[in-house]
Amino acid sequence: MLAVCMMVAAPASASDHGVDTEHLFGFTEGSDIGAPPEKELESETTARLGKRGGAFRAVDSALVLKVPLSDRFRLAPGLAFAGYAMRGVPGLDDREVAALAGGFIETRARIFTRDEAPFGLTLNTVIGGSRLDPATGLAASGLSVEAGLLMDREIVPGEVVAGLNVVYALGRSRLAGIAGDQQASNVEISGAVAKRFGPGLFLGLEARYLRAYSGLGLDRFAGQAVYLGPTLYKTLTEETWISFTWGTQLAGSEAGAGEDRDLTNFDRHQVRLRIGTHF
Repeated sequence: MLAVCMMVAAPASASDHGVDTEHLFGFTEGSDIGAPPEKELESETTARLGKRGGAFRAVDSALVLKVPLSDRFRLAPGLAFAGYAMRGVPGLDDREVAALAGGFIETRARIFTRDEAPFGLTLNTVIGGSRLDPATGLAASGLSVEAGLLMDREIVPGEVVAGLNVVYALGRSRLAGIAGDQQASNVEISGAVAKRFGPGLFLGLEARYLRAYSGLGLDRFAGQAVYLGPTLYKTLTEETWISFTWGTQLAGSEAGAGEDRDLTNFDRHQVRLRIGTHF
């Protein structure tokens, strides 16, 4: 999923410039991973709001423990929770549900740092199991795999930072009581820039492009969407931080439809709030 960004007395996880980039952006994540013996406990909440017609609200939450095993490799197990409230949405049954959604394990391998190359680069992988279908909120058994390259560069050291992510994800799920598996995959490219406006305060802008497919290997195009929105990162104490972003779908298209947005495979708004602490 994506500590502290103090300019002085920086923790061991920060870069030589005193900026930990991992959480500076919104959905985009920086390449920093921390270093032992420091650990991090993080809460992440993502709201997906709005479909074409009716009322749709889905809230996905995760609680993650991040454990760096070295300055090059980190493990992060986590639990996922989900809540859905939908009414009058075409193709979806009216329902409200909140439950434990599943669990996951994330690994991050730092390929090189910003001090070793013009930009930092980290390989991120996530393997998860789910008890709910993410599109409908119905009971299901599912398995997902995600792989991403996380890149960042300090344009002005300690002051202006840019990030770029390229992510490929695939998943298979089976709805309870329904024969046959559902298979899907998607690609996401996101970029963000954040500027320091005060001690521990970074404000920025993020753009994301997503493509959805049926099938595990990007087999059949289903839809695409472009999101744009502001980002905020703030340290609360030397150990605790908070980040927030709100992305709005500005453009998109759905396979076989003539609309100017894809509100079937994607949402009108996507909001993410993270709070973390080091210990």
